[in-house]
Amino acid sequence: MSPGDEQGYTDYPETGRTRTRLPETDPYGGAPRRPHRSSSRSLVTVVGVAVLLIAAIAFANRGGEEGGDDTAKGSNPRTSPTAPSGTHPVQTKTNNIPSGYAHTEQGAQSAAANFAVALGSADMFNTARRHDIITTVYAPDVAASKQSALDNAYSNEKFLSNIGLTKNGIPPQGQTFVSRVIPVGTKVISMDTGSATVEVWYTSLFGLSGDSSTNPVTESWFTTTYEMTWVNDDWKITDFQQKDGPVPVGRDQKASTSDDMTKAVEEYGGFTYAR
Repeated sequence: MSPGDEQGYTDYPETGRTRTRLPETDPYGGAPRRPHRSSSRSLVTVVGVAVLLIAAIAFANRGGEEGGDDTAKGSNPRTSPTAPSGTHPVQTKTNNIPSGYAHTEQGAQSAAANFAVALGSADMFNTARRHDIITTVYAPDVAASKQSALDNAYSNEKFLSNIGLTKNGIPPQGQTFVSRVIPVGTKVISMDTGSATVEVWYTSLFGLSGDSSTNPVTESWFTTTYEMTWVNDDWKITDFQQKDGPVPVGRDQKASTSDDMTKAVEEYGGFTYAR
């Protein structure tokens, strides 16, 4: 799951995760697992605490002002082809986040996808990097209030402890903290010269990989709707909301070992998304 998203959860077993077949031996150092979904109390605990953080961040994002005129070009959302349709990706970065998007539907979609990646990254658990991300992706008139709210949420020591991190957001020695968002597609809901509403459908990875981890990396699926404004010749977020899914049917695949997961996270870099 990705911190920074708005989510309405009811009961922990229904968290929108796809099913996986776990290895006969627990890759995170515990007892052998059954081949169906684990009912580990520790996993339920971390999911529950993560939900609280998401709820706190969602509350902080309510009431953000939208930029520009509210008039859309059409009453129905425009669908996008599944194949890449962009001609040139963005060439510049601000605080290591892609910037300088085109003042077009394609540019708005690229911005939303890259903003989702930044806001769902492990960097959000580092104070300095979090501040860089917030000032880069949010509109200037809302950035300060968002930073204050997000600092409070991400500095919650009880939450950090329950997901296995120190009060400074650092994982235990020998373990790797994983928090990644992987966009699958984008869709423009509405757009005019000063504002855009874009949906990003994505999967996310969240947890700790390592032999002694009790909070293994899990997968979730969400769609986030970003309200953005055109300011200082670029797209910036004013507000967003998130919902579950669409969630695909999970294949009966064996979960990877902790070593394989750690290597994948360390060796496979992320992408700059541009249509």
